[in-house]
Amino acid sequence: MKPTRPLLMLVTSALAAACSPAAQNGHLPGDDGSVPTSTAIPSGSSNVAASTSPTSFINPGGMWTPEQMPAQADTLKKIGFTIDANALSRPTEFPLGAVVYLGGCSASFVSPDGLVITNHHCVQPALQYNSVKGDDLIHDGYLAKTRADEKWAGPTARIQVTTDISDVTRDVVHDLASLPDDLARNQALEDRQKKIVADCEAKQPGTRCSVVSYYGGAEWKRVTQLEIKDVRLVYAPPRGIGNFGGEIDNWRWPRHAGDFSFYRAYVGKDGKPADHGNDNVPYKPPSVLKLASTPLEPGDPVMVAGYPARSNRLTTAAEANEAVSYDLPYIVDFCETYLAELERVTKGDEELSIKAETTVRGLANWLTNTKGQIDGLTKGGLAKQKAAREAELEAWIASSPERRAKYGTAVADVSRIFNESRKTREIDATTKELLRLVKLFGAAHTIVRDAEEREKPNDARDPDYQDRNQQRLEQTLEQLSASYSPAIDAPILKLVIRRELAQPEGKRAGIAEALLGKPKSGSTYAAADIDKAVDALFKGTKLGDVKTRVRLLKTAKTADLKRSADPMIKLALALRPVTKAYEERSKKLEGAMILVRPKFVSAMREMKGGILAPDANRTLRITYGTVRGYAPAPDKPVFTPFTKLSGVVAKNTGKDPFDAPQALLDAVQAKKVGPYFDPKLGDVPVDFLADLDITGGNSGSATLNARGELVGLAFDGNYESMASDWIFMPEITRSIHVDLRYILWVLDAVAGADDLLREMGVEPKL
Repeated sequence: MKPTRPLLMLVTSALAAACSPAAQNGHLPGDDGSVPTSTAIPSGSSNVAASTSPTSFINPGGMWTPEQMPAQADTLKKIGFTIDANALSRPTEFPLGAVVYLGGCSASFVSPDGLVITNHHCVQPALQYNSVKGDDLIHDGYLAKTRADEKWAGPTARIQVTTDISDVTRDVVHDLASLPDDLARNQALEDRQKKIVADCEAKQPGTRCSVVSYYGGAEWKRVTQLEIKDVRLVYAPPRGIGNFGGEIDNWRWPRHAGDFSFYRAYVGKDGKPADHGNDNVPYKPPSVLKLASTPLEPGDPVMVAGYPARSNRLTTAAEANEAVSYDLPYIVDFCETYLAELERVTKGDEELSIKAETTVRGLANWLTNTKGQIDGLTKGGLAKQKAAREAELEAWIASSPERRAKYGTAVADVSRIFNESRKTREIDATTKELLRLVKLFGAAHTIVRDAEEREKPNDARDPDYQDRNQQRLEQTLEQLSASYSPAIDAPILKLVIRRELAQPEGKRAGIAEALLGKPKSGSTYAAADIDKAVDALFKGTKLGDVKTRVRLLKTAKTADLKRSADPMIKLALALRPVTKAYEERSKKLEGAMILVRPKFVSAMREMKGGILAPDANRTLRITYGTVRGYAPAPDKPVFTPFTKLSGVVAKNTGKDPFDAPQALLDAVQAKKVGPYFDPKLGDVPVDFLADLDITGGNSGSATLNARGELVGLAFDGNYESMASDWIFMPEITRSIHVDLRYILWVLDAVAGADDLLREMGVEPKL
């Protein structure tokens, strides 16, 4: 599942691509992922031909925290899990101790020498960082023959190992209601979190601490993580394996993608986290996942452990309605417009295509996901379901004097505050477009903000600009070189301005005016004037030089920047009132919501008897269910839960995105299948379906069997369930996983990665 950010949170990280519906041509009979109509079975059941014991379990959904797992022991046993539910409550022990966070994706240790497995689309920044014209690792993949050949994943790469999760609710939320206004409450929240983090990191050098809210701010936890800063690329398959099917197959079933890759974590000789260096040694993790030794079958219990990023289930109907009426249509238009421009400016240019790759894949992925959300919320009627459930909640509150006293008008209050915050939605959207997509402006803004904050005592600064984050800021500006080109940035800025000027005057952020001054006639700007101003901006700025960017970040004071002749710095300063106003609006919203949203969510939780999973928030979660297919519509046949290697060959056209490498085709032709062949499937399995509840951030999450052994990696979901981030739909919500047997087959038969296999305890056979 590729990361997505609903409600206008723009994505530019490494995400796998896809825009258009699947056109399933050329499949071998029996590998189109569906059960013939004559043998169709009820949605949620397994393939009749392959299933041995279809389960009656109906997954209610839920991305559960470790502490919630013991209470579900009976359910786990009922559907076939043999792993102790209590073991799933301990984040530092097997198997959760092996599951790590990559900052946007999940991953797991699979060897005592720090070998990490994750998705292919999660290592795109590392491939981009190490690619140049004529040596495109994004397309060709990479295998380190020796550990000395392992390539640094780049300055921003991190592996974070959770070492503790502790409740700090009382320390964060006490007496907030007594504070005078929304900004004061926000400041109190920020100050308390900063103190908890500072105390935590002072006691444990080398760790990264954070304070995270659950249940809309009703609970707060301190999460402590070991932060490994030297991450190296070990293996990534060619794009024709890792992203086979590309934009056509994305978010669709059947899938045939080998979406997996390997990193290795390195630390100093003392075993502690260290900056990238030649003297570093492989990290010795406290826990390592075991590879499954028995084949996975339809109906088998499976679970996923990872770090899902965001879901919207504990929200109001008003928020869902705003998503349907504005946010999601805006995202579709935004993605389609910028994708078209990126395609135009990079066409036929290998170097520019490499620099734009992660942005293009992120936007394309987000586009398809958003279209699926719109279909689910509107055509699927989920927005109406959400409204009906909210009405039920309000009636439940109103039916008891005790509940009325406890929760009051919390539901209406959340909706009112949210609706009030949307008055500036167009200005906010334009501001985000500028900050996230115009990379050099984003760098200038960071330099300006950091200079502002460094004038304050460290404990009084915005958390993002405290001393603990200075290295990250520097490394972000260094990493920028892998994706920045004025040949991309300038056209994107011109497009941002054109989109801004299409808004009524009162809904503009003021970018055009800051760059060109007030228009000469009326409220219009000549296209030629915009082009001339933007071209001059990029011609005159020195921020394209990485040394200049980092030097200014580290040393420049606000007074120095105000004297700067650099036009990009001047633009960032001119627009600082706009970005500052956006920041203040966000703070006011949080300060207002902290008094009402916890009550709203607590009412939902109580009505459900206390059994409610919190929304995803980038912390460690477990979700469980079974391997099973689904019917994409009531009148459609049921998809089988496995695809096969023969399907890869059948889809192959030799052209992107169905361009399987010749080594794979040769291995199939030679019938090199070895122990990875499944007699019941009659082939090597490639991908499989399960009814698990996952979302963005779960990419690369370990998929475990009944014993807690690795059987695959989660990497996607089905199009029909995209709106499940709002309401879980057990009949059609499916997660898509790459099967461990395909991973091992590729390493053995295609890549010749014998040393890698042996490191994981597998003897090469092919």
